[in-house]
Amino acid sequence: MSATPDPPAAARRRLADLPAPVVLLGAVSLCNDLASEMIYPLLPVFLAGIGASMSFIGLVEGVAETTASLLKLFSGWIADRLGRKRALTVAGYAVSNLVRPLIGVATAGWHVLLLRFVDRAGKGIRSSPRDAIIADSIAPGARGRAFGFNRAMDHGGAMLGSLAAFLLLTLTPLPLPAIFLISAIPGLLAVILVFLGIGAARDPRSGAAVAPRLSLARFDRRFKFFLAILAVFALGNSSDAFLLLRAREAGLPVALLPLLWIVFHAVKALSSMPGGALSDRVGRAPLIVAGWMVYAAVYLGFSTASRPLEIWLLFAAYGLFFGLTEGVERAFIADLVPPDLRGTAFGIYHFVLGTAALPASLLCGFLWQAYSSAVALGTGAVLAGAASLLLLGMTRR
Repeated sequence: MSATPDPPAAARRRLADLPAPVVLLGAVSLCNDLASEMIYPLLPVFLAGIGASMSFIGLVEGVAETTASLLKLFSGWIADRLGRKRALTVAGYAVSNLVRPLIGVATAGWHVLLLRFVDRAGKGIRSSPRDAIIADSIAPGARGRAFGFNRAMDHGGAMLGSLAAFLLLTLTPLPLPAIFLISAIPGLLAVILVFLGIGAARDPRSGAAVAPRLSLARFDRRFKFFLAILAVFALGNSSDAFLLLRAREAGLPVALLPLLWIVFHAVKALSSMPGGALSDRVGRAPLIVAGWMVYAAVYLGFSTASRPLEIWLLFAAYGLFFGLTEGVERAFIADLVPPDLRGTAFGIYHFVLGTAALPASLLCGFLWQAYSSAVALGTGAVLAGAASLLLLGMTRR
């Protein structure tokens, strides 16, 4: 009888098989999100406390994500054209982590809007080049696992950041602005890691004879169809700030919001690498469709939830959606495009997601304010279901 493999040992072997750039960027993502998530779950409450309306909260997050998406488009193209993936990755992490803690000294809604704008600009500068580095560093048959690992570390950092915020809120008399300022410590560690680890290395230049243009012309129909379907889904994918406000509406205390965020990110972290690895075996599209259907079910649940227990369960299920889709979508993009266009392709992918963020968040805020949270969140569920059916149709054809 064969011996049963030791799960921790197997996990260590899978981690050891990942290339150094993938592991390093995972550690950077962990520290960066530890810093970011000390702020994010508390930001809607902070904004409401300084007089911001629901529509303004939607505007802040929509502008922030749209800014990031625009810069992701151009940074990916520049990374392919100039071969500067590493320099752009370092610069993006530095910008975000120098600016983000300053939200702690904001006294008006427009201050937060400006700081979130610059913070997300840093994200826009780094994301596409970072994803291209990961795709370039791993064999095609293991891309799902590599991107899943990066997302798992990202969400692990978010979980630790939420835990830090929860402990600071419950065990100390510190106000929200002080907690925001403390987030500078793990943010600085992220900058140091990315600079020392990949900042000094040179990017391999592509052997392509023609520098890539910022155009869809060189991409095939499958990539273009996927982008169109993704846009349908993204129009219903409003800011998670609305889900946090829905939690408050259902009676969850402010002090428990970071703890709720911990559960959410724990599920994301635990499901991301298995989800990515599963897509290496069964294909990317089935996992994405499954994740989008989970999203639709979760948003329907949020639209009718009335008790805190329901909110806890729905946030856990919402984390599974990310585990099934985030890394898998990136691996799918890498599968669909040639190596010399990966930075540009990731830029276009992030651009589509982020461009939809502003209308999605504004739409959700408008429907919430004009009708109800049930109408606003139910609309997101319908759009996710429609995108799932479209992707099923694409894969069958």
